[in-house]
Amino acid sequence: MQVLRCLPKQETLNLTVSLGRGGEACVYTVPSDENLVAKIYHKPIDTYAQKLQAMIANPPENPTANLGHISIAWPQELLEAVDGSGSVIGFLMPRIRGMRPIMDFYNPGNRRQNFPLFNYQYLLRTARNLSATFAALHASQYCIGDVNESNILVSNTALITLVDTDSFQVRDLEQNIVYRCSVGKPEYTPSELQNKTFADYDRESHHDLFGLAVLIFQLLMEGTHPFSGIFQGLFDPPAYEARIVAGHFTYSQKQKVPYLPTPIAPAWQMLHPGLQELFVRCFEDGHNSPQLRPTAQTWLSVIAKVEESLVTCSLNPQHLYHDHLNKCPWCERASQLGGRDPFPSLEAIASGEHLKPRSKSKKYHLPTPRMRKPAISPSPLHHWQPIFTPNLSAYQLAKKPNKTRFYTVIFCLLGFGLLGYLDLMIKFTRPFVSQNLYTQHSLRSRLGNNSTQTDNLTFIDYYNRGNEAYQKRDYEQAIENFTQGIKKRSTFSKFYINRGNARYNLNDYEGALADYNQALKINPQEVKALVNRGNAYYMLADYSRDPEQEYQKAINNFNTAININVHDTEAYIRRGIVRSQIAKYSSNYQQEYQKSIADFTEAIKLNTSKAEAYFQRGLTRYQFAQYSSNYAREYKQAIIDFTEAININPRMAKVYLKRGIIHYELAQYGANIVQQNYAQAIKDLEKSAQIYLEDEDMDNYQQALSNICVIVSKRCDTLFQSSTSFNQIQP
Repeated sequence: MQVLRCLPKQETLNLTVSLGRGGEACVYTVPSDENLVAKIYHKPIDTYAQKLQAMIANPPENPTANLGHISIAWPQELLEAVDGSGSVIGFLMPRIRGMRPIMDFYNPGNRRQNFPLFNYQYLLRTARNLSATFAALHASQYCIGDVNESNILVSNTALITLVDTDSFQVRDLEQNIVYRCSVGKPEYTPSELQNKTFADYDRESHHDLFGLAVLIFQLLMEGTHPFSGIFQGLFDPPAYEARIVAGHFTYSQKQKVPYLPTPIAPAWQMLHPGLQELFVRCFEDGHNSPQLRPTAQTWLSVIAKVEESLVTCSLNPQHLYHDHLNKCPWCERASQLGGRDPFPSLEAIASGEHLKPRSKSKKYHLPTPRMRKPAISPSPLHHWQPIFTPNLSAYQLAKKPNKTRFYTVIFCLLGFGLLGYLDLMIKFTRPFVSQNLYTQHSLRSRLGNNSTQTDNLTFIDYYNRGNEAYQKRDYEQAIENFTQGIKKRSTFSKFYINRGNARYNLNDYEGALADYNQALKINPQEVKALVNRGNAYYMLADYSRDPEQEYQKAINNFNTAININVHDTEAYIRRGIVRSQIAKYSSNYQQEYQKSIADFTEAIKLNTSKAEAYFQRGLTRYQFAQYSSNYAREYKQAIIDFTEAININPRMAKVYLKRGIIHYELAQYGANIVQQNYAQAIKDLEKSAQIYLEDEDMDNYQQALSNICVIVSKRCDTLFQSSTSFNQIQP
């Protein structure tokens, strides 16, 4: 693609290397300037140009300018079409390297894996720098609008960068025009804007302040959302947006709410009293009076003050906590988590101890249940990993030599050196300091400086490196390696398939489609590309105005794959899932459900050890039971399928969850052996929660726990005393 750059002198840019593609635009590298990227809109409109011109004319202050760091990736120059029409089709912005999404830091599992030396002080400093950036934007009368975790990148020295800035709300003071932000994420949206059409409202700074407080809470509370918790009512637990509208702050100090804190979350008392006060002001006082929410500058000042109150644990110097506590909360938390330390010591990091599985002890037993109403909660049961093409056996890399004590010593020394570097950086950091394209390209560019070191690698080297990164779920690194491999061998279709799979896992479904399309251009018989493309269409149906069209595209791809290879098990499973989804909204639901069940049955005939096929058939039978006069028969058939799936793979938490719900519903409906069904329901839900907890899948863990708490007679807080904590569960 060619575009026209007008400043500092007119220049035609030939944009060929794409770093990410989304619904509205695509991001490219700039050949003449490695410090810039170009964002080009698919369908540019005049208001985009006017908004960008207003932004470029009035950039906000950069609070980390004296450090040479960019805190706000602001548009710098407009890009025009080369046809001479003068139409603006995109813009240039800074290219950010060496940073990762904020989730990788507040999520304890990701942080332990990637940044084990990033302790609580760095989390506080991240919150402090985030507050400073919000304050700078608000001082220039900008509103972020779409506050969420994917628009914020963090460095290993606690510096932050806001990206996707062209979606911000912009007020053009000269023209007296407000260019609104038309998007938002419910979990970060205040009550007064929930269920509203964002394009109809001017955002105010106090709207942003709700999202800022949520992010700070997540940073300091190990990723816990302030409105997450164990629902104490009947029926389904409400979604986050309903909790926010109701003002049900889980840690409420001024009213009773129908939630208990998740047992896996840090204690509220661990927070400094000054921070507790700000959270209460935001989520309780600010619920009815949004102007009472603490400003970004207030957060900045308070965090700077409470950071000075930190003391160091005598047992682990990586444990820092506030001086109002009489003992180290992180030591206690590590014990509660079965030895999984949120801030591992240098010795543990050097030995790799911090990455080992949690320890287990005695099995935990729930109290005898009493009858309650059904607690059926939704769950992402159709989560899918694309079919992955493993490393080519003919090109296996040589095995790495065993580690020795020499490497342990070196690693330990490097750890001390890095810790010293981070301490130095954090002291000199200035004191007030839904997946988006920019996050994708920022992550994928982090190996740019190493390109000269890898020029001698072959396309097979890149292929195997990409596969290795994919298996570790480092999808950004996988994309980088597959992209480099494509430069070496652009006709190798498996590069595109596997890069598409990585993009799929980053929720970049359109980017994944582009890769699958390219793979099929090279080889129209690539069954894996067809199946994976079908699933991408299935996922895009959630974002489409015409989901039926996307579902039909998906089925067409699965049909083509089956025509090429009638023995492809995955194609039958995926087609069955789409058909079960169509059945929910079809007047011919019985026929669609039967087609779906037939697909799963065919998959089982082809591969009797395919646990997913049994699970999906059981799930479809459960759904069909809702419409059947003989629900008990369908439920029992579903239980048989779920049991077979568990026999094949005992680690499928979602199967235990669904089987437990069916047993509970059978008991509630008065089926035979009521007590046995109750007991089995509790056993299954308990097992589901255990596996989700071990896998650190907190959302589904909370869901399983919520179902348990509805079934059992006692409140959830009594289930998780120190003597019966959930880390004691074992198979």
